[in-house]
Amino acid sequence: MGDTQSTQLQFNQLRARKKQLIFARSPIHDWGLYAMEAIPQGEMVIEYVGEVIRAQVADKREKWYEKIGIGSSYLFRVDEDSVVDATKRGNLGRLINHSCTPNCTAKIIVVNSQKKIVIYAKTSIEPGEEITYDYHFPLEQEKIPCLCGSPRCRGFLN
Repeated sequence: MGDTQSTQLQFNQLRARKKQLIFARSPIHDWGLYAMEAIPQGEMVIEYVGEVIRAQVADKREKWYEKIGIGSSYLFRVDEDSVVDATKRGNLGRLINHSCTPNCTAKIIVVNSQKKIVIYAKTSIEPGEEITYDYHFPLEQEKIPCLCGSPRCRGFLN
């Protein structure tokens, strides 16, 4: 079976049998997403969903969200042209916190000619463990402090 077919099959399985996940308060930041079942390394954990918008629209929304007091926006860049905005139309995937030593990784996959953001387990995840991934924010002058608490914390998200 080809890699594309395998990814499609895994994605269909993820949709059919969702992982048991719950959100709860997180020591990293506000709310976090936690596994309620063991998740083996390499498995798809959750799709990051939201409204797909152009990058220019995302830039405007980010400023708007800041202006109206929405402290956290959930904008995830897919490629040069598109961003998934989960701020108002997202799922639990938007609650995944950053960690400098994450147990998951985010990948862009193509399913039926559409790009999807899927969170994969980078390591085996135990029940009760918080789901995390590295946000890989671009370097910027204004630094965002990292609160992941990892012994290898870089100190900043960007």
